[in-house]
Amino acid sequence: MSMHAAVVRSFDHPPRYERFDTPQPTGPDETLVEVLAVGLHPRVRTEAAGRHYTSTGTLPMIPGVDGVARLEDGRRVYFVSSDGSCGSMAEQALVDLRRTVPLPANSDVVKVAAAMNPAMSSWVALRRRVPLQAGQSVLVLGATGNAGSMAVQVAKLLGAGPVVGAGRNPVRLAGLPSVGADVVVALTDDDDANAARLASAAAEVDVVIDYLWAEPAATAMMAILRARADRSRLLDWIQIGAMAGPTIELPSVALRSANLRIQGNGQGAVTTAGFLAELPSLVAEIDRGAIGITPHPVPLADVEAAWISPEPPGLRTVLIP
Repeated sequence: MSMHAAVVRSFDHPPRYERFDTPQPTGPDETLVEVLAVGLHPRVRTEAAGRHYTSTGTLPMIPGVDGVARLEDGRRVYFVSSDGSCGSMAEQALVDLRRTVPLPANSDVVKVAAAMNPAMSSWVALRRRVPLQAGQSVLVLGATGNAGSMAVQVAKLLGAGPVVGAGRNPVRLAGLPSVGADVVVALTDDDDANAARLASAAAEVDVVIDYLWAEPAATAMMAILRARADRSRLLDWIQIGAMAGPTIELPSVALRSANLRIQGNGQGAVTTAGFLAELPSLVAEIDRGAIGITPHPVPLADVEAAWISPEPPGLRTVLIP
């Protein structure tokens, strides 16, 4: 048996739409499902290029880390793909039922496929890694990306006090107050100016959600710590993304002269069971419109063109088999 799928045969080329052997269940918890919608997330792009830290280097592969599917009995579920080379960007996918979340009958499957992956990064971070206390202030570094913008909304939903959003895109930055940001900080190529703005706006935050890392994170970290009225008051730094680069150069004094705690959030930092336990409540917030994103549905057959087309800010491409 075979199916249509997005297939990666070289890490140097986008996936191509072609026929691929249909995977078969090998255990009692596995089942073959009909895929309804799959988000084309940045995490999926790095996986398909062999650059993600979970990559095994196995080819050929079907990319895709999650999606919405229909079970054999007609129920619809959100699912997280099992680790391996057979992901979700196909007409059918092999799913471990323990990694699924039932969807209400009124769920918009395209919207759920677009929103769950970027939203869960901050949702799980603020519920599992650093449980947010009511009234605590939050800085989102990289707030003009999809996940960052959603992190602003998530922080407010979970009871944050003042939320500061920092990012580069001026149009999206101007829109952050409408989704919950109390203060916005424009990031530019001028590190000194960035440091001054962040010191003024975010010196007393309790939690930082960082989607940038590298030089912007180092600049922000030192600026905030130096401007803090009481350096012994805990600053929780949650590292989630690395849009600015994979490494950071941080003076040791940052760890000795202040109460700074750096943690990450991602695959491995939280168990799969821990992630899944948080997802039903996240689905509910997406369904009621409390966490917004604009899906851009594209036929799976057009995956190669969609892969290389620039995605407009604020949109998330969703492939429809």
